[in-house]
Parts: sequence; C-alpha cells; structure tokens
Amino acid sequence: MDSAGASPQFTTTHWSVVIAAGAGASLKASEALAQLYRVYWYPLYAYVRRKGYSPDEAPDLTQEFFARMLAGNYFSTLDRRKGKFRSFLLAAMEHFLAKEWTRAHRLKRGGGQTLVSLDDDTAEQRYRLEPSHDLTPEKIFERRWAMTLLEQTMNRLGEEHGAAGKTQLFERLKTFLAGDRPDCSYAQAGAELAMSEGAVKVAVHRLRRRYGELLRDEIAQTVARPEEIDEEIRYLFQTLR
Repeated sequence: MDSAGASPQFTTTHWSVVIAAGAGASLKASEALAQLYRVYWYPLYAYVRRKGYSPDEAPDLTQEFFARMLAGNYFSTLDRRKGKFRSFLLAAMEHFLAKEWTRAHRLKRGGGQTLVSLDDDTAEQRYRLEPSHDLTPEKIFERRWAMTLLEQTMNRLGEEHGAAGKTQLFERLKTFLAGDRPDCSYAQAGAELAMSEGAVKVAVHRLRRRYGELLRDEIAQTVARPEEIDEEIRYLFQTLR
C-alpha cells in the first residue's frame, strides 16, 4: 500500500511526544515538543485570554505551560495515555492556572529553558478577531483547536505538493477544499492551469481525498485509539458550526 492510502500509525503521536519529553530532556524530544508548541499554542492562548488574563500575562502563561510540559514531571499526576489530547491539554492548562502560576511566576520562565518565542503582537491581533459574545473559554479553545487542525492539514497538503513540484496546482485548486464558495469554476481554473475542465475535476477529487487522509492522520495523533478518529472528527466539525 502506498503512503497516500496508509492507515494512521499510532506509534508516534502527540501523546508519545509528551511522554518522551517527560522521560528525559533529549534533543529529539525537545524539538518535537517545540513543534507541538508552534502548532497548538494559539488555542491555549485564546483560552487563557478568555479566562480573563491580560495581554501581558497570557503569553507568559502559555509559554510557561509548555516549558513545564518539557520539564516532564509536572504532569505526572495526569493520565497521559487515555482520552483525547485536546482534553488533556485543556485539563492540564486549567490545573496550571489554578495551582501553579503564582509559584511559577516567581521563577525564571522554564527554569532557563528556551522553547519558542511567542509573537505577542500577532497573538493579540488574532485574539481581537475572536467572537466576543457567548463563547466560554472552553468553547473558544475547542473552536480554535479544530481550526488549527484544519490549518495544519492544509499546510501538510501544501508541503506535499511543493515537494512534488506542484505548488501552482495546489494554490489554484485549494479554493475547492474550503467550505465557502470557490472563487472560480473548474473551467476557469483549467484555463489558468492549461488543463481541461475534466482534468481539473479529477485533480480536485484527488486533492480532497488526500486532504481527508491527512486530516485523519492529524486527528490520529490526538486520540488514544484508532476507533476514536471518526467521533473526534464529527465533534470538532460541530464546534465550527
């Protein structure tokens, strides 16, 4: 079976990254956790802001939280092998806010560890665009988590096409993957790409199929068991309605 049709592998997941980081401060574990931070910091930042923390406090809280995760033993009381990764992160952040911030604030952030610089201005600009009405901190976290997963999936799809020398094709056809109305017809896209309308339809079909595979793979990294993938996909799409 080729890679496009391969089943999601549960040997390397977000869970295993956290557990590996807790087992020892290896360079590989640190780099993997730093990548998780780059991808998933904003849902937690939005959660912290909606909890009432200021634009000055929220960046420090979010980065300190991930630095604590890198330290490992901070989460020893939580079962990291069960449940969904988003639920684990949310519960861990709530625990951190309730129990640890006062003490952590007195210490140098992360015990001197450098994780990833958080662009405070960009973070707050994004947060200002969030709906200000009835979304609770938990709801805004889950909504941003779902959107981050979709963005990460799209980024992976774009990287695959770039590696294959098909960046132009991807950039023109990705509009057909969005939930909104595409900005052009198949015929118009074909004219721009020097392809027939039928060839564009086939290409879009393949793009959608691969997007679905990558989304399942992305979700697979956040759940404990393969049978939870479909349930998690349904739940996350409900949060976007």
